[in-house]
Formats: sequence, C-alpha cells, structure tokens
Amino acid sequence: MYFVEDLTIEEKLEILSDAAKYDAACTSSGVDRKGVPGMLGNTRSCGICHSFSGDGRCISLLKVLYTNDCIYDCKYCVNRCSNDTLRTSFTPRELCDLTIQFYRRNYIEGLFLSSGIRKSADDTMEQIYLTIRMLRQEYRFNGYIHVKGIPGASPEMIEAVGELADRMSLNLELPTAQGLKDLAPGKTREKILPAMRQIQKGIHGQRQMLLEDKWNGLAFTDKEMTQMSFDKNGYDLALVEPEKKLPGKPGKRLFVPAGQSTQMIVGATGEHDFELLTVAESLYKNYELKRVFYSAYVAVNEDPLLPAPGSKPPLLREHRLYQADWLLRYYGFEASELLSQEKPDFNIFLDPKCDWAVSHLEQFPVEINRASYAMLLRVPGIGVKSARRILKARQSARLDFSDLKRIGVVLKRAHYFITCQGKMMLPTKMDQDYITRNLIYTDRKKNWEIAHEMTYQQLSLFDTMTEIS
Repeated sequence: MYFVEDLTIEEKLEILSDAAKYDAACTSSGVDRKGVPGMLGNTRSCGICHSFSGDGRCISLLKVLYTNDCIYDCKYCVNRCSNDTLRTSFTPRELCDLTIQFYRRNYIEGLFLSSGIRKSADDTMEQIYLTIRMLRQEYRFNGYIHVKGIPGASPEMIEAVGELADRMSLNLELPTAQGLKDLAPGKTREKILPAMRQIQKGIHGQRQMLLEDKWNGLAFTDKEMTQMSFDKNGYDLALVEPEKKLPGKPGKRLFVPAGQSTQMIVGATGEHDFELLTVAESLYKNYELKRVFYSAYVAVNEDPLLPAPGSKPPLLREHRLYQADWLLRYYGFEASELLSQEKPDFNIFLDPKCDWAVSHLEQFPVEINRASYAMLLRVPGIGVKSARRILKARQSARLDFSDLKRIGVVLKRAHYFITCQGKMMLPTKMDQDYITRNLIYTDRKKNWEIAHEMTYQQLSLFDTMTEIS
C-alpha cells in the first residue's frame, strides 16, 4: 500500500472517483430548492444521476471519495487496508475547487461524498464536515450534497454534518450481524443503527416544530407547509430556502432535508432475498429511511468467504429486489407476503408482483369496474398511476380493454388476472404453471438484457466510450 500526496488534482480524481464506483447509494435528491441571490447552484427533485460522463451529459452528481485510505479490512471492499493499491486523499480546498469548477462547466449539479476511514471515524467525519462547510459558507454553494456517514462517528459530528448536507446515508452493507462479523469486523450494527436513529430524530424533530407553529412565525407559505408534511418517509423540506433558519438557533440550516438512505450488498454472502427484504422493511418502518439500495456484489477481492474474482454480479437478482422494494413502499405489500422461510428467494425470471399473483390465483380474476384501489395495485401490469386513472375513469363509464390500454395498463401481463364487464380479453386457463411460462416468455428479452448489462461500471470523465456493434 502506497500513500501519495504529491499528485495533481486530476490524478487524485481518477483514483478516488474510480474507488467510489461500487457505492450505489445515491439517487434523485428529493429536494427542489431554487436558486438564491448571492449563492451558487440550486437543486432539482429530478435529474440527479448516479455517475458522470466525459462530456457532462445527463450526469449531475460528482461521486467521489475524500480518501481511499482505510484502517478497516472489509473483505468485500476494493479499498480494504490489506489491498496493495495506490492511496491518496483530497484536501478540503481541492475538493471544493473541483466541485465548483465542475459546476460552473455544467458537468454536475451536486456532490456525492463518501470516504475510507483514514485514521478514525471522527477524524474522517471532521474532514468531510470541513469540506462541505467550506462549500456552503465560503463558496456559497447551494446545490445538492449527499454525504456518506462514517459508522462510529460521534453524535456531535453526525449533527454537524447533517446541518449542511441534503441527504445522509449510513451503509448497513449486510443484512445480518453474522455477515458483518465475517466480512466487515470493523463495522457493527451498534455503530450504524444509533446514528440512523439520531438522523431520524433530527428530521422528525424539525418536522414537528414546523407543524406546531410554522416555526414561531417564520413566513412559510401554505404550499411550503403542505409539501413539508406530505412525505411520511422522507419529510422532504423541499421548498425551504436556506436563509430560513431554525428558530432560536441563528445560522443553523435544516437537518438532512432529503432524508437518509442505506445500502446492502447482494451476493457477497449466503443470505436469502427474504432476509434482505425483511431487513429493508424493518428499516423503513423503524427508521423511516427514504431508500434502501441493493448493490450486486462485484467480485474484486480474492477471499475464501467471497465469490471468486471474475464471478458474474447477480444483476437480475438485484433488479428483483428493487422491484420488491417498490412493492413494499408504494403497493401495500409486506415482505412476508412476497417471501417466506419456505420460499426464501425470488424467481429471478419473474417479477415479484407476477410471482405473487400466480401463487394466489384464488384471488383472480378481478373485475376492473368493481375492484378496490388496493386490489388493483396487486394486479400485474397495473401501477399506481394507472390504478388511480381507473378509479377516476370508471366514475363516468364502464371500462373495457381498449380503455385500459389508453390508461396505460400493461395488458400483456394484466390480461391473465382481470375481467372487463365480466369477460376476459383472451381465453385463459387459470393454471399456475401455464401463466408462469407465458409471463417468463414475455419478459425473456428484458431479463437477458438486465442479466448481461454492466451497470456497476461507472463512467469516467477521462474514459472514451467505445461503440459496440
């Protein structure tokens, strides 16, 4: 291991952006904050992407590590201390200059900042704090900042960073305590969960203050108050401008207005989908997380406890977990409905909603013109928007299959499970094996594309993309 400080900022960027590419826990900001006179940047609720390209197109987060030097030896991590690799670190000034220069060139809208743990959790968190404080106060940067919290950092450091960042995330990494013990002995749930609870309480406390008295007379509009109380999971304080401070605490910003998230690695250990999904459900219910991210393990290290280097990442399995996570958050499903101890893993060739439906054919077909909203959401091919459109449309007319197509229902999936005015679209045998085979055949091309795409490769500002014929 070689630590080198005498590198150009471009050389550091190449090393530290490449070292950050396996972290999936950044996504849409959840914050819609307009520009403010005298400050640089803004942040929009859409358009914040996972990585960045050489010409700046489409990609708006600078995703980078503060340092890839680390005292921990997590077996799955490319930056573990036992790996013989070149180590370096930004200074707060270098990282601020880089962020502002990229912003002014329209490469990015914000910053996703993570780090290895160079000396201690508090020392690393302090460097992150100094960086984002410099960005906010000296450079007047008002764009989106997502900070990866350091497990084991003190509550004081968590609070200080949370007052400057838009979103924070602490990666749980693995769903079981035994998995952490085997692969990441320096990280424990005792270091991660208290920090998650602190962030949750900080967000919740500010929301309560807002709802009680509009922050002691601060001039929030009705639109702002409605927006701030809308999202039960994230408490997005989306429309609040940074000059609206906490009452009684001059100069203090809103605390983590875009909520918190976490990440779990898929395929590094032997945990089943049921364990991953059950942990995610618990985090949503008990810690009010905004998102749980699932990262297909990329075999970069050689270790007897890990898949062999060169093994194919379980991308299709990762995709199924994201689909199931969506069902938990928006469709009214529970983890125990989708999986069980007896059936602990998803059928990777069938999306989880279809998998549930073919296992519960006794509840189908449902009549589109009478079914409740909750039941419509359980029909494959019907999403949240199309279910709402169905409810609205059938107030004035009896719907048929042509109406459903215009509404946006995916009939190639839905027609097995619905009737319109008592009739099915096609003669269908209500048999589990028959419907399963047809659904798998319908999605065969999409499944192949997901299983073979290299989504874990992050684009680089310095790479030239080669067209594949």
